[in-house]
Amino acid sequence: MANIHTFSSCLALADLHGDGENKLVVGDLGPGGRNPHLKVLKGPAVLAESPLPSLPAAVATFLMEQHDSRTPALALASGPCVYVYKNLRPYFKFTLPQLPPNPLEQDLWNQAKEDRIDPLTLKEMLEGIREKAEIPLSEQSLRFLQLELSDMEAFVNQNKSKTIKRQTVITTMTTLKKTLADEDAISCLVLGTENKGLLVIDPEAFTVLAEMDIPSVPVFLDASGQFDVEFELAAACRNGNIYILKRDSKHPKYSIELSIQPVGLVRVHKILVVGSTQESLHGFTHKGKRLWTVQMPAAIMTMNLLEQHSRGLQAVMVALANAEVRIYHDKVLLNVIRTPDPVTSLCFGRYGREDNTLIMTTRGGGLIIKILKRTAVFVEGTGEMGPPPAQATKISVPRKTRLYVDQTLREREAGTGMHQTFQTDLYLLRIRAARAYVQALESSLTPLSATSREPLKLHAVVQGLGPTFKLILHLQNTSTTRPALGLLVCFLYNEELYALPRAFFKVPLLVPGLIYPLETFVQSLSNKGTSDIIRVLVLREGQSTPLLSAHISMPVSEGLAAA
Repeated sequence: MANIHTFSSCLALADLHGDGENKLVVGDLGPGGRNPHLKVLKGPAVLAESPLPSLPAAVATFLMEQHDSRTPALALASGPCVYVYKNLRPYFKFTLPQLPPNPLEQDLWNQAKEDRIDPLTLKEMLEGIREKAEIPLSEQSLRFLQLELSDMEAFVNQNKSKTIKRQTVITTMTTLKKTLADEDAISCLVLGTENKGLLVIDPEAFTVLAEMDIPSVPVFLDASGQFDVEFELAAACRNGNIYILKRDSKHPKYSIELSIQPVGLVRVHKILVVGSTQESLHGFTHKGKRLWTVQMPAAIMTMNLLEQHSRGLQAVMVALANAEVRIYHDKVLLNVIRTPDPVTSLCFGRYGREDNTLIMTTRGGGLIIKILKRTAVFVEGTGEMGPPPAQATKISVPRKTRLYVDQTLREREAGTGMHQTFQTDLYLLRIRAARAYVQALESSLTPLSATSREPLKLHAVVQGLGPTFKLILHLQNTSTTRPALGLLVCFLYNEELYALPRAFFKVPLLVPGLIYPLETFVQSLSNKGTSDIIRVLVLREGQSTPLLSAHISMPVSEGLAAA
């Protein structure tokens, strides 16, 4: 129990002192998000700890300048600021550029400064601006709208002389190599902001190198390439889309529409792996083409990259709500780690002097550290598989033969005649089927029978394997208004082959439109495997001519045949 409450974006591993041992940097939110701290751990113990002014959004380590010590700096994004530490001491504070205020809001506060507007009118005007204007209000106006009527005048007198400032905050942060792709090369900071923007920050002068706009607020960022050469940024946003931006582009070049909320974004080689709220993992190309989908057994809590440099392996780690951590290489499950509590953050890399270390923090504030054995090998196919490989195999379409070309030309030339011939044959087939159906009804050779004299319909079903069968008669009165009264059902059968408990019974009142099931049992008496037809007659009391009849072909009794 380390009492750590954080997310994967607030974990980082780096050699902060240049002694060859990597430390764990944690942006801790504190219990309930009420006591944020920056913690540095060595092993399971806390090496250093300092309070933070607000909740951390992301933590990253990067090299600021080329010098001999090669000690990385630590960047922590919190609110509108990025706090930079060197040797665990505050070094620089970068604040996001201020945004232009709403001109209508500025004019109202200028009137309040000159006492030309009362606080109540000011509140009504600001509420109208907040509902309709595209540019949001400043923090000063928002705090003013939350006040009670008795406190408004004092607030206006205290703040009317202040300059209106509109400040955005940082939602996510990552690093991007500046010139070289080496592991110890200088890196830029890439910031995602609440005002739907991306900023690339110079690591030496802390100036804005590039600014890009996207249609929604970014929540996950991934960067690849070098800023001075060619780079690619992938931003997963709150609107359920992922936007891909290239060098020298102010707006997204590609867009991936998920239609659901993303919960994680990891780049594995050239594939973007995205976790969604529908308990699924998706693989996309950088142009937005979906490659595969894997369904998870529970909701995804967090994701991160597993990179084993000694074997050149890159995989994605997925923490689930059922207290499992799954490792996938593409859509192949490599390993499953079970934890005592659901994991909320993941980090893999060199910790201390061990190259392959997995660090996990749990929902209850626990810290789990696992070291990968040096002889361990992740073998594909040892775990559960996703979709079968045959699903991704392309169908071998044969080449166009001479016969195919001749048939195509024939269809073009004689298409009308071929269609007319087909329609003629289809009509003939329908006429023959109708004639056969009418003949079957007239001869009563099927268990479905009807007559024109009485609005009745009978359908018989035989169930069972024998020697006892269940015979179900579905009798329906097809009349729309008149009920059927005084009906009888009679069975005619070979008494040497079958026995029925009741060969004659009365039918209850038949309400129009309803289907009445009438059940009886048939006992097969023959042990020679023979069968016969049972005829069903529906009669009216006092008449000898049947109103309805049907012939039921009984099946061979399986029980007697086996005996």
